[in-house]
Amino acid sequence: MKKILTLLCAAALCIPAAAQQSRHNFETAKQLDIFNSIYKLLDLFYVDTLDAKKNVENAVLYMLDQIDPYTVYYPEDDTGELKQLTTGKYAGIGAVISYRKDLARCIINEPYAGMPAAEAGLRRGDVILSIDGKDTGTCTADDPSDFSSSVSEALRGQPGTQFEVRVRRPGREKPMTFKLTRRTVELPSVVLSKVLSDSVGYVQLNGYTENTARDVRRAVVELKQQGARRLVLDLRGNPGGLMDQAVDVVNLFLPRGKEVLSTRGKIAERNTTFKTKSEPLDTEIPLVVLVDFGTASAAEITAGALQDYDRAVIVGRRTYGKGLVQETRQLPYGGILKLTTSKYYIPSGRCVQAYTFKDGVPQHLPDSLSKAFKTAAGRTVRDGGGITPDVEVTLDSLPTLITYLALSDQLLDYSVDYRNAHDTIAPPAAFRLTDAEYAAFRQYLKDHKFTYDRQSRSVLDLLRHVAAGEGYAEEAKAEFDALEAKLIHNEDFDFTRWEKEIRQLVERSIVLNYYYQAGQAEYDLREDKDLEEALRIVCDDARRRALLAPPAAE
Repeated sequence: MKKILTLLCAAALCIPAAAQQSRHNFETAKQLDIFNSIYKLLDLFYVDTLDAKKNVENAVLYMLDQIDPYTVYYPEDDTGELKQLTTGKYAGIGAVISYRKDLARCIINEPYAGMPAAEAGLRRGDVILSIDGKDTGTCTADDPSDFSSSVSEALRGQPGTQFEVRVRRPGREKPMTFKLTRRTVELPSVVLSKVLSDSVGYVQLNGYTENTARDVRRAVVELKQQGARRLVLDLRGNPGGLMDQAVDVVNLFLPRGKEVLSTRGKIAERNTTFKTKSEPLDTEIPLVVLVDFGTASAAEITAGALQDYDRAVIVGRRTYGKGLVQETRQLPYGGILKLTTSKYYIPSGRCVQAYTFKDGVPQHLPDSLSKAFKTAAGRTVRDGGGITPDVEVTLDSLPTLITYLALSDQLLDYSVDYRNAHDTIAPPAAFRLTDAEYAAFRQYLKDHKFTYDRQSRSVLDLLRHVAAGEGYAEEAKAEFDALEAKLIHNEDFDFTRWEKEIRQLVERSIVLNYYYQAGQAEYDLREDKDLEEALRIVCDDARRRALLAPPAAE
């Protein structure tokens, strides 16, 4: 009788769940039927002929955008983009191209070191005129992304195929033609590895693709052979990638059998725990990991797991907060859906996922609202979004001038002209603009009509508008006018006040033209507050151990 009652109770509990699922299924079918009916009516009776591919695809993209930023639809024509993101490989010339509105054409924005474009002699700023004898034409569409995609697609192809690219190089009258051979381009995970002062090895990692753990292992082994006895792993700006590679990178510094993360989703049977499965490379080398808001996904797994096991001191700023796992599913007609299927949890039990998004930006919970967890040594760590560093470094604030300048065509064009006028420059660590060159750059900006908006002026305009709406516009007019007079652009003052930061911006842009990403990364190390703090910690054993030990009160 007792067993019968137990079975009846279990059945009774299942009825509401079954009914709820039935209602959910009905509602889903109902809404899909409504959408299908609406589109059929539009297709039959709307005054203009509809583009089914464009309209349905836009509806799908809008729907996915409301879910999360990581659930993405890839039509058949764009599945190569997904493959490149996950493998770091594609077949082409190894260069970033970008669209220039003023030219209505695409340019070579950044050739990669050792790749076909760079080896053939293509340079940053070269304007693409024709590919394999076919004129690319100029963009006439409202949306230049389609034009850029067509140029990019024409540059890609089967490895081993040869073709010609005709370009116009700034400063040269006649077009130039280059012969290239496409090959599989594999973007390196390790941008820079070198031994710094005091026998500190430095490794900068820019993503997690198929061979990331192999590349990091190789870099660390080589650094140790060169005398490195301490290590700084730089994950700043690293957007992540393959989860299994994050586990393998952690495995380089932790023993076999340690849990690195677990995934939990709607389907319990698919929940998985990932552990280190190989012998580590080095479990003793003093280690500091650099992070910032650009550190996300697999990079957060690496930083978070090393923090949870008290294996590394984390330095920098709170990370992005992407604790969601995506899988891919094939769709009819060759498309692919990359969708979020679970959340991941690092060894302490916390999830790094931000609690919500606002305008596509993750929002972190304050410590007062987050949950506390413990590291292996008993230190308190918290969830609420991202990894909070053990030592936070506050960066100096910069004016909007720097942002406008960094994104400007004028900066790119000046650095391109500089490259075309100088065959060589000093190594990245030593390169400096002369005073005459900086003055020439300032004049170049004036001659080429560089403009920028001050944020303070925008806020003032908003305040005027609000005051007018509340009836205070006339009463406060004199004060507003006086404040506006003080906010008028004074470019000479701005370019003198921020000369150091502007020089660095120009210098690193020029360095990229000669030494590619590795050279630019090396240039950036010259004045790096995060790295300076990391070096102080990794070289001070007593302080490092104190940071990794639980507080006495705990």
